[in-house]
Amino acid sequence: MAEESPKNSAAEIPVTSNGQLEDSHEHNFNRDLKRSLPAGLGLSETKITSHGFDGTKEGVVEAGPFPGSSASPKSSVISPSNAAASRLAGQGCDLIIPTGGRTQQKSGPVVLADEVKNPAMEKLELVRKWSLNTYKCTRQIISEKLGRGSRTVDLELEAQIDILRDNKKKYENILKLAQTLSTQLFQMVHTQRQLGDAFADLSLKSLELHEEFGYNADTQKLLAKNGETLLGAINFFIASVNTLVNKTIEDTLLTVKQYESARIEYDAYRTDLEELNLGPRDANTLPKIEQSQQLFQVHKEKYDKMRNDVSIKLKFLEENKVKVLHNQLVLFHNAIAAYFAGNQKQLEQTLKQFHIKLKTPGADAPSWLEEQ
Repeated sequence: MAEESPKNSAAEIPVTSNGQLEDSHEHNFNRDLKRSLPAGLGLSETKITSHGFDGTKEGVVEAGPFPGSSASPKSSVISPSNAAASRLAGQGCDLIIPTGGRTQQKSGPVVLADEVKNPAMEKLELVRKWSLNTYKCTRQIISEKLGRGSRTVDLELEAQIDILRDNKKKYENILKLAQTLSTQLFQMVHTQRQLGDAFADLSLKSLELHEEFGYNADTQKLLAKNGETLLGAINFFIASVNTLVNKTIEDTLLTVKQYESARIEYDAYRTDLEELNLGPRDANTLPKIEQSQQLFQVHKEKYDKMRNDVSIKLKFLEENKVKVLHNQLVLFHNAIAAYFAGNQKQLEQTLKQFHIKLKTPGADAPSWLEEQ
């Protein structure tokens, strides 16, 4: 007798008498689904859609005609539960919950705009810093004059600066005297030219003294011509020395003033730092000490830079000064010597040596006929 093997009820497929599959299982599934749906919805009117996290309608059950159904769609929508909404919000996704009013709520990263700076506050801050710096520097200057404060001194550099200032005063005096000589020489040349014209006029009118007036007229005209040549050399000397004194040396002294201002600021902040270091160290003073140390370092770098700039400019100024004054002093000596020796050729050769071009005598002055 053959044993019947056990059969799983889930594997049994019921068949009707005419050979078709029994539809009791499908009928039971549809019945259970209808019970799980809200009232007013039929099976043919429901469609379940599922999207991933990248979609815009996660977990939304829409009502509409089932494929193959002729029923009209209905507008009922099942919203997701609060737990699902909070779980999606925690993942940083945007959640759209359609309601009767079709409003949408989106959540995303919040961007904080930068705080707009107020120009007035910036100006006030600049004024505050300037006032504080001016106060510190003024206090340092007063302390130095009263002999209470200490100052940083570079002995070698200070000596060079003092020599430069003293030389500038002496060069200004030479320049002033040379300008006076030029003015007087110009007046003398102008007088000699007029005197020569007067002698020439009398030479034509006085027949008995024709030769004597003629000699004096030629002599005065020759002296006037040589005087104009000397005047050109002296004016060239004045222009070169004026450039050296009022431009080159003045530019170096301007850098010296900036160096001295940087030195005062450096000493002022150095004094503040020393006073803070001598005081107690606690939670209130440590930030002040650190800030003072930073300001001291900034002004120290500025002071070192300005000191280096002054040293370089003094070096170049000394080289330029020697070269310029050497040529100008040689020119001045040779021109004066040739003029008073009456050596007209040597005087003209001196001007050619230094490439000095003279204006045409009497070009700017009115003629003899215009003066009458």
